[in-house]
Amino acid sequence: MSIVDATDLVEGALAGERRAIAKLITMIENGGDVARGAIAKLYPHTGNAYTVGITGAPGAGKSTLTDKLIKQVREEGLTVGVLAVDPTSPFSGGAILGDRVRMQEHATDPGVFIRSMATRGHLGGLALAAPQAIRVLDAAGRPWVLVETVGVGQVEVEVASATDTTVVVLTPGWGDAVQANKAGLLEIADIFVVNKSDRAGSAETIRDLELMLELSQLGDWRPPILKTVASTGEGVGDLWDEINSHRAHLESDGRLSAKRSIRLRNELRSIIVERLHEQAGAICAGERFEQIAASVIDRTLDPYSAADALLSGEVK
Repeated sequence: MSIVDATDLVEGALAGERRAIAKLITMIENGGDVARGAIAKLYPHTGNAYTVGITGAPGAGKSTLTDKLIKQVREEGLTVGVLAVDPTSPFSGGAILGDRVRMQEHATDPGVFIRSMATRGHLGGLALAAPQAIRVLDAAGRPWVLVETVGVGQVEVEVASATDTTVVVLTPGWGDAVQANKAGLLEIADIFVVNKSDRAGSAETIRDLELMLELSQLGDWRPPILKTVASTGEGVGDLWDEINSHRAHLESDGRLSAKRSIRLRNELRSIIVERLHEQAGAICAGERFEQIAASVIDRTLDPYSAADALLSGEVK
């Protein structure tokens, strides 16, 4: 796609055109200079949407919970963008997983835009691509953006935590504290939800979470622990209230602005690391690299001096 075409898409996205929004997110998944140029044009129009990350183990009911949250947002007359992140999908367009099909009842609602996103050629993968996709929805005028992730691996945790409020969804019998700590869930959770709370073991799970919070070093926000049954909508209103309470807490004295500033600094560092990694790949290939590597192998040059030579462009 040409830069001219990308400019047209940017203008379309700023006007809220669904087709332009979808094409821009696909462009971001593919990566490249045109995608970066499009983001540069969109960026001044961002920073207005409030983002909510929804993460947790597969089967926890995140998609059903997201579906019910969409309804909550729409009942207040607000529009919403939804990014369903699937880092394992092999499909070129990002798979709509089976349990996400139920969200498609909103597909004909012009106030709802849902996109399933999978990593493809983007340098740095979803951890870098997802914030750009969120920016597209932000620039398109969606005041709320929900980001649902499939699992609790490193990529999912990074994506979900790169939001204003992070909701961690668990189920009764979710496992011990060690598993939660390994997944990084305790560190990123602003709100805990025990979904499918009509099942046995719900009270024990809540007790375990409360104990873990007691043993944790908490700041000025103690993550609430909520019970929901997303399939019936039970407790979803309480979750929406707590999301808004956390937002009010962050906005009360500049915490939201500070949190977003830290996030942008971290994103900038990540982009620089990826760019340097890309440059390192180019340096460590070709005839010059092989010549200097041969000098290391025959011990006429030590590895550190060889690295300095490669980085400086000197010939040894």
